Amino acid sequence: MYLEEKLNTAPRGLRAAARPVVTGASHSLPATRTSQDDLWREFFLEHYNGKPIARRIFENSGISSRSTAVDPRTEKDVSGWSTGRRMARYIEEALPLGKRTVAAALESAGLAPEDVGLLAVTSCTGYTTPGLDLRLADELGMSSKVQRLFIGHMGCYAAVPSLGAVSDFVASRARPAVLLCLELTSLHVQPPTDDIEQIVAHALFADAAAAIVIEPDATDGHEVVDVVAVTDHSTADHMSWEITDLGFKMGLSPKVPDVLAQHVGEVIRDQLLAPHGLTPEDVGGWAIHPGGKRIVEVVGERLELPAEALRPSYEVLDEYGNCSSPTVLMVLQRLPRTDRPVVALAFGPGLTLYAALLRRPA
Repeated sequence: MYLEEKLNTAPRGLRAAARPVVTGASHSLPATRTSQDDLWREFFLEHYNGKPIARRIFENSGISSRSTAVDPRTEKDVSGWSTGRRMARYIEEALPLGKRTVAAALESAGLAPEDVGLLAVTSCTGYTTPGLDLRLADELGMSSKVQRLFIGHMGCYAAVPSLGAVSDFVASRARPAVLLCLELTSLHVQPPTDDIEQIVAHALFADAAAAIVIEPDATDGHEVVDVVAVTDHSTADHMSWEITDLGFKMGLSPKVPDVLAQHVGEVIRDQLLAPHGLTPEDVGGWAIHPGGKRIVEVVGERLELPAEALRPSYEVLDEYGNCSSPTVLMVLQRLPRTDRPVVALAFGPGLTLYAALLRRPA
């Protein structure tokens, strides 16, 4: 009786969950825009002493151009920067990029900064205290009462669990929220090496920021219906992001696509879609994190997706590279408008697969 009385007198948001609906989105890039060919010819060719295998990796990356906050062609000593220097540059570059991205997302949703109940920021490429979330809330003119959440070191899949956490806030509190994913991987160019994993990382990763706005019970947009995950702990060494005295060092095993192939069918078919009475054929849009060409191929093969379903992921990879956590949101923003359900799928350290199901509000 006591619990029933408490629930009956509780605020509306605690009695009945609101529907979290994505109503706005944006993405932004650092100022330096470079072709993959120019990056190879003007920096990495000398960096890797013209190694044929390095050239092949760059040429077969599936990337035409990338954006970077730090241009190694003009800041040639970047691979020798201390971690402290890289972190100082992180906040210098991240604050204006994040501010521009969040402001554009709010504008697309028709909201003002003071309307936001929660600002969540995801990043694994830099740290500072006071945090980027606090600095952005101040720069954007958000309320002093806005709640903030910083999610760090989850890597490429971070956008999807962050989407789940932000959606839970909106559902329980019935207030709008903003999620910003921002990564500056160009800060972490490593010294020359024969390590193939480092060469692959330098050929793939780029910089970007992406933001989405989620509102309670909105009638237009995509409702966040479900979020699921699986982690294969036996392959934890296949992907890593190690903090060193010379920035953050990527570990990226060529076995990653094989591990994804083992799990992606179960995660999507059994965990995400089946509980909602859906199959992959019912899905109208696929936002697959393009960690690399082979990763997108594997997902397409295991889920038996048509070529058109993979096109947005390949296009984002080609035009922007792998931008870590913002990338799946950038693919999501590129999907053609559809009234059918949409799936977002990303992968990262763990080895972890995360997926979200979205649909138009009924």
